[in-house]
Amino acid sequence: YCESLTQITIPSSVTSIGDWCFFGCSSLTQITIPSSVTSIGDKCFYYCSSLTQITIPSSVTSIGNACFSNCRSLTQITIPSSVTSIGDCCFSQCRSLTQITIPSSVTSIRDWCFSGCESLTQITIPSSVTSIGEYCFHGCSSLAQITIPSSVTSIGNECFYYCKSLTQITIPSSVTSIGNECFSHCTSLTQITIPSSVTSIGNEC
Repeated sequence: YCESLTQITIPSSVTSIGDWCFFGCSSLTQITIPSSVTSIGDKCFYYCSSLTQITIPSSVTSIGNACFSNCRSLTQITIPSSVTSIGDCCFSQCRSLTQITIPSSVTSIRDWCFSGCESLTQITIPSSVTSIGEYCFHGCSSLAQITIPSSVTSIGNECFYYCKSLTQITIPSSVTSIGNECFSHCTSLTQITIPSSVTSIGNEC
């Protein structure tokens, strides 16, 4: 690990940043991604625990699995509308992240995507999203409200597990299945409406 690396400039000749590229660069505070880059690999910035913010250029179309996982100082990030794919665990354990907007180019929110984002208070899910993966908002203990668009048809296992600040939620009539323990330990949840479209509710929901 390049634990002493504090900053880096990537030249405009670079078109892709590979898997594990800056993994464990725990002193990296800033990085500029040039507009030539189209893809960011798996675990690329995993455990860059000093990184406070990053701008993803509009040239990027895919962000890899666990790309920003454990970036514990990351307070804000902008995902451009060019991005169509956000990998599993992409922002998991980003404990300082307070809000994020998902662009309408994204069609699914993958497993564990925002799990452990304990400072996340709000998130915008666009109407392009059709599925919310397993453990997606698991442990987002500050999340007070969320709007699920009417495009969503399934909500995965433990999706909102331990979202203890969530007081109410409306499930749209497009949803047909709710996974196991989906709302388990949502201790502030006072009201929930389950539409007649739902045919399957998981164990310990």
